Amino acid sequence: MAIALLLLTVALVVVIALLAAAGAAMLARLDGSSWPTALTRAGITFTAVITLAAAITAVLSPLLA
Repeated sequence: MAIALLLLTVALVVVIALLAAAGAAMLARLDGSSWPTALTRAGITFTAVITLAAAITAVLSPLLA
């Protein structure tokens, strides 16, 4: 049961990161940026969301163990 919850949580974080990246790319394109710049901003946003999730996990893991 714990493995299923872990996999579901990881999948949810990845989906949220992808949605945030797509939103960042869309906003960059609406702002008039080129495709490479929009993809760079999307990549930075995806990395930031994944890093934030890892940091939150690191902070909360001693409290839940």
